[in-house]
Amino acid sequence: MLFHSSEKSPPENTITQNTFPEPQHRFKGRVKRTLRHWGGRAVKVSALALTVSVLSLLFSCALNQFFPFQNPFSQPNRGSLAEATQQSLLPFEQHTIDLYKKASPTVVNITSVSVSVDIFFNLIPNQGMGSGVILTPDGYILTNSHVVVDADRVEVTTNNGKSYKARFVGADPSKDIALIKIDLAPNEKLPFIELGDSDSLMVGQSVYAIGNPFGLKSTLTTGVISSVGRTLRAPNGRLIENVIQTDAAINPGNSGGALLNSAGQLIGINTAIFSPSGTSAGIGFAVPSNTARRIADDLIQKGRIIRPLLGLQVGMEVNPSIAKALKLPTPYGLMITNVAAGGPAAKAGIKGPTQELMIGNRRLLLGGDIIIGVDDQKVESADHFINYVENKRPNDVIQLKVIRDERTLALPVTLGERPQARE
Repeated sequence: MLFHSSEKSPPENTITQNTFPEPQHRFKGRVKRTLRHWGGRAVKVSALALTVSVLSLLFSCALNQFFPFQNPFSQPNRGSLAEATQQSLLPFEQHTIDLYKKASPTVVNITSVSVSVDIFFNLIPNQGMGSGVILTPDGYILTNSHVVVDADRVEVTTNNGKSYKARFVGADPSKDIALIKIDLAPNEKLPFIELGDSDSLMVGQSVYAIGNPFGLKSTLTTGVISSVGRTLRAPNGRLIENVIQTDAAINPGNSGGALLNSAGQLIGINTAIFSPSGTSAGIGFAVPSNTARRIADDLIQKGRIIRPLLGLQVGMEVNPSIAKALKLPTPYGLMITNVAAGGPAAKAGIKGPTQELMIGNRRLLLGGDIIIGVDDQKVESADHFINYVENKRPNDVIQLKVIRDERTLALPVTLGERPQARE
């Protein structure tokens, strides 16, 4: 018996059907069936691979459209980079860049050379550096008086690196403003600054300072107006009023440079810093552009600074202690020490002192009028009164309020013109 119908294992020494060699025709049939089976699967895999390839290609094209491929070893496209950079700028950044591009060519570097003598009578050249602002296309330049007033030679270097010899036109040391001039070739014109109105400034508005601190050409610093109406002592000791205070960094070399408003207009000439260390401490000062404008206009049109003449001298400032000691009828005001004969004050009826009093080594002139007001403004300091009068023009009329013999008088005074003096 060759087969068991039972599912039990066949007895030992029994040969099963699968152990016989398969006939050749059956083997060929099995191979064909296998090839058909795997051939069908290969077609399916090939179709799937083709589909994946097509989808990958379409995805790559779409991705490249939004994120173009760039060869890391190729040279960058400068135009594209600049365009991308510009698109990434914030509006206020672009505004600052445009303002700087427009204004920086109008700010120059000034080198001044003066000669001193040592104890052995050797000549020693001293060089200073500062900044200036081109005021007119024909070469008039505004700067600080202390930058050029004592110089034997002045050289101006423009933003494009071109150098010129400059001549001194004039200055007002009491305002720390000077005007110099460079001579240009025929048909040569310079970029020049637009003047703004410094009387309308407000605390908190943005400002931009351009100058050459430490000799570093065309440096821009930004900030705000931190105060207006400040007072500052000029190098000659006089008080400069209505000075602009800013927190824009101002350092040595910035003197004479431009302080600009958001429109790129000149609103001040940077003149000083407050710093124990000598570098910026966040408090800088600028002379108002309206003051600089008036001085420059006089020097350009008249060749000198036009100053009003009042024709009197003021002395001691009255305070409560002095008023009590001298038994004066007012606790504030200015005592008049001299009235020029035939001058505007004398013609208006202002009275000078009538008696002299010695207190220790100090000579006091008493008995004259005491000025307590000018044009409805209270007068308490000599600096304020002198500055107020000097801001007027010849033939202007001012109202002086004085106390005379315990009476208060209002006297109109027509200002004259001060004789020409070397500035």
